[in-house]
Amino acid sequence: MEHSAVEITKDENGIPQVILRSPRGASARVSLHGGQVRSWKNERNEELLFTSNKSKLKPPAAVRGGIPTCFPQFGNRGTLEQHGFARNRMWAVDENPPPFQSVDSNSTTFIDLLLTSSDDDLKIWPHSYELRLRAILSVDGHLTLISRVRNFNCKPFSFAFAHHTYFAVSDISEVRVEGLETLDYLDNLCNRERFTEQGDALTFESEVDRVYLSSSDAVAIFDHEKKRTFVIRKEGLPDIVVWNPWDKKSRAIVDFGDDEYKHMLCVDAAAIEKPITLKPGEEWTGRVELSVTASIQ
Repeated sequence: MEHSAVEITKDENGIPQVILRSPRGASARVSLHGGQVRSWKNERNEELLFTSNKSKLKPPAAVRGGIPTCFPQFGNRGTLEQHGFARNRMWAVDENPPPFQSVDSNSTTFIDLLLTSSDDDLKIWPHSYELRLRAILSVDGHLTLISRVRNFNCKPFSFAFAHHTYFAVSDISEVRVEGLETLDYLDNLCNRERFTEQGDALTFESEVDRVYLSSSDAVAIFDHEKKRTFVIRKEGLPDIVVWNPWDKKSRAIVDFGDDEYKHMLCVDAAAIEKPITLKPGEEWTGRVELSVTASIQ
């Protein structure tokens, strides 16, 4: 059966969602609740993103997994709810999106989602904004997320941003991350104390919750057991968050299974340490491209 490249349907709770399909069989599913990527599959129909089996799938809670959008706050670094309010709002599909550079409509499938300030938002964060998310699925199955934030205020505002990406891995103890060598990082397990990464690669033997600062534009996750490599390429998002809760923290998270930490790793393209400031009328753009390949080694 022939499927359209872009299909708008509803999920199990009646929430609108957009399904993107590439000609070779890769797919991505984006929910209008939170503008959250809920699924990304390769051409063999293998799910590449982790979602907890204990996740609350009904609004207003954000789903534990996929790729939530964190805006205008990351974590508890501010007065707003955890990771800001964007991931808990209903977004809209933009039927007439503006042209974006470097998007070849012949070789990609895309959708534009839009979030604008509501009366409720203005009560807790008094800034008029527009947040646009373009999700792009290329022919070879790469998933690109382009975010644009515009300031409609008559005064400047600042914000943090992250694509909080839950990668599915076979066994966290068999995973390593490269591209973070020699970087400074803030360790959230040590009151955000600043350290310098000493290893050639980051491996996992216990809980990790770090913000790597001013990282390179490419970071790789090697999954030895599955013999595959995720590559994260980014622009406008200087930081990289790495998080795995390990066993003790997992047991304390209500919407997370006790042993699920073994099969996930969050590596987020983000702007956290130095918030982005927009003057009236200014616009910021961030971009992250996710790809997956068979590992050579």
